[in-house]
Amino acid sequence: MEEFTNQEEYAAVLQSRGVLPEGFSTSVQDLEFFPAERETAQPMKMKLTLIEADEPVAAFAGVFTRNAFPGHPVTIGRDLLSSEKVSGVIINNRISNVRCEKGRETALAITSALRELRGREYPYFPSSTGIIGWKLPEKEILENLSPLAEKLTGGNIFPAAQSIMTTDAFPKVRSVELGDGRICAIAKGAGMIEPNMATMLVFILTDLDVSREDLRDMFPEIIDSSFNRISVDSDQSTSDTALIFSSTRKSCPSVKAFRKALQEVCSKLAEDVVRNGEGTSHVIRVTVEGAADDKEACELGKNLINSPLSKAAVFGNDPNVGRFIQAMGDYYGNRGMAVDPESVTMELGGETIYRNGFFTLDEEKEVKLSNYMKDCSFINSEGFPPHERSVELKITLKRGIGRSSVLGSDLTYEYVRENADYRT
Repeated sequence: MEEFTNQEEYAAVLQSRGVLPEGFSTSVQDLEFFPAERETAQPMKMKLTLIEADEPVAAFAGVFTRNAFPGHPVTIGRDLLSSEKVSGVIINNRISNVRCEKGRETALAITSALRELRGREYPYFPSSTGIIGWKLPEKEILENLSPLAEKLTGGNIFPAAQSIMTTDAFPKVRSVELGDGRICAIAKGAGMIEPNMATMLVFILTDLDVSREDLRDMFPEIIDSSFNRISVDSDQSTSDTALIFSSTRKSCPSVKAFRKALQEVCSKLAEDVVRNGEGTSHVIRVTVEGAADDKEACELGKNLINSPLSKAAVFGNDPNVGRFIQAMGDYYGNRGMAVDPESVTMELGGETIYRNGFFTLDEEKEVKLSNYMKDCSFINSEGFPPHERSVELKITLKRGIGRSSVLGSDLTYEYVRENADYRT
């Protein structure tokens, strides 16, 4: 488990993770604009990020939000999954291009202009994140495509991870080597994180030779077991997008080995997103075993990590374990599902807190649990995560063989402040 003492140390680790797989280049460009929806004394800042395959790729896959009001880049992205090949993806932060008039036309105009500029036969995915409801500054973006393209370089994805951030406290990069190749991934996401898909924006690159068919077979399942197992605030974004591209430049040991490596990358990146949640000062991991099935285990776990009372107790380093029991009883009671209170065992930080129908608490254990939660806490505003510890809650049932592990965050003053002041 890694620990970091300053932002520079963390950045150095991300740069070591961020070596680009063979066959890809990235670039970043800053621009300024005045929004059409609100008068501002100073221009707003936006970042453009381009991830481009050196040669168009046929091996790619994508998974998108299930929100019923998807952004225009999402609807375009779904259409592009049927393309023979694609050239890459262009991303902007600050404005998410969701349900605004002529937003689809704007996104297509930008990607078409980029395609013409780069002399590409095959399209680019558009991807946007930020304020919902505002229009993209089409003129300013088009004017900055040329300098964006001129900066394209191989090497490292770390600048792209920084560029796609919005309310994120720090960038997120994960990678793994497999045979002679590698998988490298970045993500942004800090709020509206229970996407029932991915988490805001996730971009994964690999040079390992995995077919289009195999990618599309495994990618939804891996997303489901990683990004679908997290929650910051139980709100599902309109813009969630996860894309994976393979240049197929390197021999892949096996599809099974690739799947395992991709699962590792996505699971680690999903945990990074929770740790980077708006205002987060604790990551909470709820592991449920012995449920009737995996679905029940996942739902129960999410019910606990989404409970405002449970989240607030963890924020206060208060081992008020009754909050966990009430959330568990809420899940089963409101669904009319019978559960035997005497068959449940609950552990917090490895300490048994409930067994055989009774709490197992005393003064010494209360102090120990409070200190444990304090040790798991961190300040999320310094531009780096000081450690990767989590508050570990384990629930064991006797209902079947279902199992799931889900990740969530606590509920802090900073989360409310961030979302109250998001546009002002």
